[in-house]
Amino acid sequence: MHAQQRYKVYANDTAIFLGTPESIAELGLLPAQDVYVAPYLGKRKQIKQCLDWLDKGVPLRVLALYGESASQLWADFSACFTLVEAAGGLVTDPQGRLLVFLRRGRWDLPKGKIDPGETPEQAALREVREETGLAHLTLGPFIGHTWHIYRQGKERILKRTWWYRMDTTAAHTTPQTEEDITEIQWVYLTDWLPEQPNIYPSIREVINLAFR
Repeated sequence: MHAQQRYKVYANDTAIFLGTPESIAELGLLPAQDVYVAPYLGKRKQIKQCLDWLDKGVPLRVLALYGESASQLWADFSACFTLVEAAGGLVTDPQGRLLVFLRRGRWDLPKGKIDPGETPEQAALREVREETGLAHLTLGPFIGHTWHIYRQGKERILKRTWWYRMDTTAAHTTPQTEEDITEIQWVYLTDWLPEQPNIYPSIREVINLAFR
């Protein structure tokens, strides 16, 4: 089995790539003010400096570091964080529409932390029920993982989310307002996704992964 050559993590609207020189070159990144590409010098201090830039709001679309060992680079990057496991669902109705909702002013998908003793599948179903009020859900196939980072007080969090397809015959939804969900919609992706700028890149990626 081949070792992974490139890792991808999101920090809000910034895509972070960590990999071998060859794997980063394959991205075809062009020089730009919002693109930062640099060799990893083997010191976690360099990673923390990059994270500090993001904390301070430096407007980067892409941040990429490359080194001879992608797995070592990933290990050094991961060591800067506390790992949190989460799970979520992409729910479609009988008309083929996808459930999306507004959370803190941006379009999102139902997801949340995996509780102790839960499997990712159980957590995904529970989170969808809690955040949307949908009662009848059928679990579909596993789609993949997304990774993203954020600050929680002084702690840096690296969250891995397990994503699953789901189907429902229910139509009635109730947004979980205590999770800052203000509006739920059923959308046809071909019309909605290309015209929707107000969505995190990680959410756009998992939608494309599920329905490509």
